[in-house]
Amino acid sequence: MREVILTHGLWVPGFAMKPLAVRLGRAGFDCHTFSFMGRARPMHDHAERLARFAREIGPAHFVGHSMGGLVMLEALSRHRDVTVGRVVLLGTSARGNFAGRRLARHAAGRWLLGESRPLWREGRDTRWARPEALGVVAGTRPIGLGRLLGRLAGPNDGVVTVEETTVEGMRERIALPVGHSQMLISAIVAAQVAAFLTDGRFLANPR
Repeated sequence: MREVILTHGLWVPGFAMKPLAVRLGRAGFDCHTFSFMGRARPMHDHAERLARFAREIGPAHFVGHSMGGLVMLEALSRHRDVTVGRVVLLGTSARGNFAGRRLARHAAGRWLLGESRPLWREGRDTRWARPEALGVVAGTRPIGLGRLLGRLAGPNDGVVTVEETTVEGMRERIALPVGHSQMLISAIVAAQVAAFLTDGRFLANPR
């Protein structure tokens, strides 16, 4: 399977996935980017649109960054008929997001988060129940907008902590020294994604 569906995060356009798409293309994959307005509509709407998009593409792997990973999890959980290869999440807040909750304390922050606000609640727990392999990439370089309002507890990518990327049922997780947005332009991250899509495992000793 060579088709890959990419989804971006909150506040960024689909074009943000271009650097990763180019690197995956060099590895032999054919990438298709699903775009959505993260703050404008509720998760259900994004998931339904992604499911329709996936059916048009056909059997494919899935790679989601940040909120895009949550959209993928929701769509694939609701629509078990969508044919999936392997799935990789990049810096996805599967267990809520402290930085998001802190931002939501302010009126401007609530406006910025829009309809995505419920996704960052405390105590959120995400489970992967499909048989296909799910891999998670977490960042440990604290460079991201989440740090503007204060320190984040534990290893983090500047927006999401490593602990917040935990998904029950994931096959494997790898922590890399990259910031939240840096994941999309990192050659190391792209190599790990390509490895997981190919073999269902991350590289033990990436160059």
